[in-house]
Amino acid sequence: MSRAAAPLSPVSAGDQAAILALNNEHAAELSWLEPERLSFLLGQAFYARRIGEVEAFIMTFDQDARYDSPNFLWFRERHSHFVYVDRVVVAAQARGRGHARRLYQDLFDHAARAGHTLVTCEVNSDPPNPASDAFHVALGFAEIGGAVIHGGTKAVRYYARSLPRD
Repeated sequence: MSRAAAPLSPVSAGDQAAILALNNEHAAELSWLEPERLSFLLGQAFYARRIGEVEAFIMTFDQDARYDSPNFLWFRERHSHFVYVDRVVVAAQARGRGHARRLYQDLFDHAARAGHTLVTCEVNSDPPNPASDAFHVALGFAEIGGAVIHGGTKAVRYYARSLPRD
């Protein structure tokens, strides 16, 4: 007997404490957030969803967001219309259930309905994250650039995936 998939829902104000905790458990891969910063970012988000009781979440921005991330700005300097995946994380106990793939597929559908044709993201290359590289390539992302950021403490690969036009 298979277990029903946990629901995918928009992030609400009541989810912020759980999202903050999950994000900060993975601060090395993402970045540490304070409650006020998370609240601001969620207010800027193009798409923010969670699965279940925050077993996983994704937060994205479009080109119009007021966001100062060097990665987001790299894409904005090169593309006039895009969706940027700022962070996606799955709790350790929820891994292997397809949550990240579900979040991305729902994002692709949402972005296409909103008229977007490009979804972008970055993956750490130093420290390396080969599992994330492989995951993104399997979803149809292609590497389009890279950068060394945060005063040389981190290097990233930039990826993009085209969405079909209706």
